[in-house]
Amino acid sequence: MTLTPPGRSPNTEQIKCKHCPLRGNEAFRAFTEKELDFVQTFKSGELVADAGTTIFLEGNNSAHLYTILSGWVFRYKLLDDGRRQILNFGLPGDFFGLQSSMFGEMDHSVEALTDVVLCVFPREKVWHLYEHYPDLGFDLTWLAAREQFMLDENLLTVGRRTAIERVASVLLNVFLRIQQLGMARGRRVDVPFTQQQLADALGLSHVHTNKTIKKLTSENLIDWHPPKLHIKDLEGLARVANAELASLPVRPFI
Repeated sequence: MTLTPPGRSPNTEQIKCKHCPLRGNEAFRAFTEKELDFVQTFKSGELVADAGTTIFLEGNNSAHLYTILSGWVFRYKLLDDGRRQILNFGLPGDFFGLQSSMFGEMDHSVEALTDVVLCVFPREKVWHLYEHYPDLGFDLTWLAAREQFMLDENLLTVGRRTAIERVASVLLNVFLRIQQLGMARGRRVDVPFTQQQLADALGLSHVHTNKTIKKLTSENLIDWHPPKLHIKDLEGLARVANAELASLPVRPFI
């Protein structure tokens, strides 16, 4: 596993913010020219990390915040005996590290689920953003609120949903997020997490997760041969998840 320092990406030239491949995506709000110029100065480089690289470690400090330019990450917490709870999965456009910016030490760890390219932002410039770019400050607050909403949903899933509702809920949520990014092929998407990693996100055993996936498959709701996931009945999956189907809102990103 390798972690490449910001500004020393061996695989790609650094992308100027105005040429960011995410910027024209309809999932994200547009920037003003003034905001775009600031974000370019805010960005200190790009970081390339192999799948399996620990980007943040719980209890450590970090001088940087990150936006995912490409690839997936996941946030997690570990117990002393090695049991792991995955908190959520991060996709392109997601922003993370704000907890370190506000509180000094990370209260969770972040690992690259796939090879990733991250835009790097220095922590000390966050206050300048809030002072001089209130719309971007609102965006950071919006992103923090969205993270809280996702954690609330995950707590509901782990605490009260049945096993089949849990699996259906996570697969539905991930599909809708991928679809919003324009990365879906109809009802088919690539999901890089394993059944064990899904189990760690749901608070279930691997065996129970596997049996539940087989039940969803037998009911003709999904077909999952990692990393290929086919949502065969989106409305039916939403019913099983006890969730409403709704378009995701246009969102900010830094």
